[in-house]
Amino acid sequence: MGKGGADESRCWCGSEQGRPTCCAPLLDGIRFARTAEQLLRSRYSAYATPNADYLRRTWYPATCPTQLELPAAQQWLGLKILHCEGGATDDSTGTVEFVARYKVHGRGHRLHEKSVFEQVGGRWFYVGGEVVAR
Repeated sequence: MGKGGADESRCWCGSEQGRPTCCAPLLDGIRFARTAEQLLRSRYSAYATPNADYLRRTWYPATCPTQLELPAAQQWLGLKILHCEGGATDDSTGTVEFVARYKVHGRGHRLHEKSVFEQVGGRWFYVGGEVVAR
């Protein structure tokens, strides 16, 4: 069994699907995300599990950081997709606006971001994002 796990509980990304039909096959490298939103959800799941290898594999090479640390004290609590623009299977780019909630050392935080994605050779990649100020 891979890092994505195979139990039937609800997916880490908050979708109504079970892990085996949502993000686990992506995290395990069985298939690729078909849309920008699906990639964003799977990347959220990678932060939650944690799976830095998946995050690096799905990051656009030109913008991928050389160092990527996932703090052990970070606990991801939920993801809410606010808006998607483009990012469908036949698009080359897409933007997904979301809010992700998490805790570090018991203190709650939220990340509100507009993420940019690009599809290259039939695969979606995270290019970067702009944090939205409160």
